[in-house]
Amino acid sequence: MPLYTCLMSFSCTTCLLPCQDMINIFFLTIILLHSVGPGVHGCVPQQNCSECMKSPGCAWCKHKDFLKAGESSERRCDTAQSLITRGCEKVDLMNPLPDYTHLKNQKLSSDMDTVVQLSPQNLHVKLRIGVPIEFNVSFKRAEGYPIDLYYLMDLSFSMKDDLNMIKNLGEDILKTLRKNTKHVRIGFGSFVDKVALPYVSQLKAKKKDPCPSRLDICQPAFSFQNILALTRDAAEFKRMVSKQSISGNLDSPEAGFDAIMQAAVCQDVIGWANVTRILVYTSDDTFHFAGDGSLAGIFEPHDGRCHLNGSGFYDGTKYDYPSVGHLARVLSSNNIQLIFAVTEDSVSAYHALSKLIPQSVVGVLSNDSSNVVQLISEAYRNLSSTILLEHQGTPSGLEVTYKSKCASANSSPSWQKRGECMNVKINEQVDFTVRLTSNHCLNGNKEFYLKVQGISETVKVSVETLCDCDCGDKEIDSQHCHYNGTLSCGACSCKEGHLGQKCECMQPKDDDVSCYQNNSTQLCSGHGICVCGKCVCQGNYRGEFCDCDDSSCARHDNKLCGGNGVCECGKCNCTTTFEGSACQCSTKKDQCMSDDSLLCSGQGTCQCNKCNCNKDFIGEKCSMIPTACQKFKECMTCILEKDKDNHKSCNTSCGSVTPTKSQGPEQYVCVTESISYKVELLNGNIVILYTDLPSTIDKTLVIIGSSVSSIIFIGIAVILVSRLLLELHYRREYSSFLKAQEETDWKDTHNPLFQDATTTIMNPLHIQDG
Repeated sequence: MPLYTCLMSFSCTTCLLPCQDMINIFFLTIILLHSVGPGVHGCVPQQNCSECMKSPGCAWCKHKDFLKAGESSERRCDTAQSLITRGCEKVDLMNPLPDYTHLKNQKLSSDMDTVVQLSPQNLHVKLRIGVPIEFNVSFKRAEGYPIDLYYLMDLSFSMKDDLNMIKNLGEDILKTLRKNTKHVRIGFGSFVDKVALPYVSQLKAKKKDPCPSRLDICQPAFSFQNILALTRDAAEFKRMVSKQSISGNLDSPEAGFDAIMQAAVCQDVIGWANVTRILVYTSDDTFHFAGDGSLAGIFEPHDGRCHLNGSGFYDGTKYDYPSVGHLARVLSSNNIQLIFAVTEDSVSAYHALSKLIPQSVVGVLSNDSSNVVQLISEAYRNLSSTILLEHQGTPSGLEVTYKSKCASANSSPSWQKRGECMNVKINEQVDFTVRLTSNHCLNGNKEFYLKVQGISETVKVSVETLCDCDCGDKEIDSQHCHYNGTLSCGACSCKEGHLGQKCECMQPKDDDVSCYQNNSTQLCSGHGICVCGKCVCQGNYRGEFCDCDDSSCARHDNKLCGGNGVCECGKCNCTTTFEGSACQCSTKKDQCMSDDSLLCSGQGTCQCNKCNCNKDFIGEKCSMIPTACQKFKECMTCILEKDKDNHKSCNTSCGSVTPTKSQGPEQYVCVTESISYKVELLNGNIVILYTDLPSTIDKTLVIIGSSVSSIIFIGIAVILVSRLLLELHYRREYSSFLKAQEETDWKDTHNPLFQDATTTIMNPLHIQDG
């Protein structure tokens, strides 16, 4: 069966396998041809308007008489500029552009009655496939926005000191948070572990009192209990917490994940309002997670629902512990920000956990929780200063990227997977540019949401793709189509058995020999189909037999005909100032002219406005002689000997160059023995100037002499300065001595305590008369 018959039949049953192979080859050829199109035209032409709208950069001309005789319908599909250049009026141009409309766009406001932190709130976007569209989203955290804080505490026995401390800190927590807002509520809940082995002892006495010491009294273990729903009453917080007593379990990890899950999903019981929601989790140990429940024979995954009984207790023996991913999704969907207040021993584990849970921070808790107020305050500031804009529920095939414009220096210059700003102050506005790109047509309008982590406000985005054409000209059995087809968007869709641009001819039974070139065995040279005895070419091919391709010319610098000519039937037709197979060669010679107005300094030829230097010359304009000093060293040595012997000839070593001696002495670039010389190109000829070398001084003696002189000079200077300072010191000391001597007053005074010495001598042999 002929190829065009097979193509026009639209029925595989009427085609034999060879014909199918021909169809595959045909469409593969078309695809290959089209793959060149975007690089040249910016559009891959399509056969009908709807497919044209799905091709990025394409427009469609719907005017009935736009095509010339023999042109295929895909010639209606091209870039808008190309279609206009070819004569299509703008009114007949189908080229819907991406656009968006704000459906709700309230201004940012911190008024407590009408708080708006995210703008816009709702918009509708129209997309063309592969053509991105951008819009702006702004966020400003409202000053004084209400806060709900739920305090979740580990009541295992090791937290005994912490419980006593927390009983008196409720008022302090409220006072601290009220520095940020007047509207604060606080609640309290506690957890221990699942009441099953190996977590909690099943002995009757131990179940009743799990304390490890008989000196203490503990309440029975439990998974989670809501003790106080959110309230503004600090006294009520203290009263309810004071009633609590410590509990105990067997292993170190606790049922913290069970507690977080119930605190997040039990919205009505906890009393969460549509405000900033903070969950404070305090513990001195690690946590159980999904899979640990199997140790107690608990295999059913957690269903993510609220299971508190009338007393606020959660029985954790039915469901396994939640997974980290499940917990992260629940917290994010309920806009709850998590603060881990944990002791130093387990802080590393919670840092790793925090990386997996958005809008969570970790603080180091003292052993008795005495710093919990300060910790909550710092953690709240950290959470509030980080703004993360993300998308939720995006339809398949839609790509969303962000650029962040932050007040600080951490704005993102490139497109990111989410918007992110750090160190944002309260009441400070940040802006994000959101880019949407669709890679295929969406089935109707699709919706997704943009939201800032930790707040409930969202931006609702509805998206539709512009993939259909509503030209408004549909005519069945149209006169324009010779009553043999339907007119739509300017093109005829022919009935079976009819062919042609306007359905003007009948489908032949055999191949039309008029579509074969000379002795060719390929219909329309393999680049088109035969319609009404004429070739209808595909892609960039034209001509009577589609044998002419205006995109197959040689390229230069990745440009067709180097950008300096027009491709006509595979051959470049260059402009007047270019030549060559790819018009890559300029016929000008201005870049070859040297400063002395010689072409390539007289030492080369100018080709394509570039110098092609002769041997022994280099440079952009052939003005440089490589290794000139070495090349003419033998010549200069001969000249030096000739100066001593006038009969010596240097024609062999110097050739046609005659060195000239200049007044000296002088130091040129090249040096040999007692002369220096330089080699230059002047008016196309090599010129050598040489002269005697300046007399030299022995640098070694200079260095040694200067070094010794410097040392002697410095030594003498040091001796003189030190002797001068010493002399000044002596003079000051002598002057001080004389002054002290003058001020001394020598007076004769009698000391009353002093008695002169007396001596009494007695002769033992002398006996005094009685």
